[in-house]
Amino acid sequence: MTAPVTRRLSRPREGRMIGGVCAGLARRFGTTPGKVRVLALLSCLLPGPQFVAYLILWAIIPSD
Repeated sequence: MTAPVTRRLSRPREGRMIGGVCAGLARRFGTTPGKVRVLALLSCLLPGPQFVAYLILWAIIPSD
């Protein structure tokens, strides 16, 4: 029996648009970066600190 594959949260060097946060989240959760980018863009239409959260994630998620 093999151990389950765990995906480490990191920002990839390939496929980045700005900081690689959406690409890293997409890889971690097994979806496409485009879907995560659309969700991030749509969330900016709602009130809240989404942009600040993106900057914090950019700062704390390590790069590959």
